[in-house]
Amino acid sequence: MRHTLVIGGSGMLAKASCWLANHYDRVSVVGRSQHKFNRITKRNNNIIPILVDYYDQEQFRAQVRQSIADYGPYELVVAWIHSHENQIIDIISEEIDMGSNDPWCLYHVLGSSSSLDEIAREMKVAKSCEYHQVQLGFIIDNDRSRWLTHEEISDGVIHAIQSQASKYLVGTLTPWSKRP
Repeated sequence: MRHTLVIGGSGMLAKASCWLANHYDRVSVVGRSQHKFNRITKRNNNIIPILVDYYDQEQFRAQVRQSIADYGPYELVVAWIHSHENQIIDIISEEIDMGSNDPWCLYHVLGSSSSLDEIAREMKVAKSCEYHQVQLGFIIDNDRSRWLTHEEISDGVIHAIQSQASKYLVGTLTPWSKRP
């Protein structure tokens, strides 16, 4: 059974979660809002909600462990994490590697001001993990700039997964002076 995990997949990555659910047998989605889960699970029955706040690392670990026990190890992880990135990714790596030595991919979604090289140097992913970064930029329309929409973000993550690029930029980062 092909299994994937999406952190932040019931909000801005909802479209990406649904796309993944059309390509994987099971997509476990971590989020904090039952209301958002109700909307997304109606769109695809391959989506399994994991209602947990990853800031509660003990509960997060327990939920990830149970998800793996129920549906098998993750082949793909998409992680939009606002803070404690290293600790959360360490937990995921440890739990995946406990049950399997099979290779898996991590697509780490990062904000516009993130230093990708620095984050990659500090990231301690398992040897079985193929690490990818997806950086979210902004859009320039008619000499005005704006942040990406949820749909643009999801589409960018989908394209990053399809391209398998080690680094993928959604939108632009230049000129930096135009950043909203």
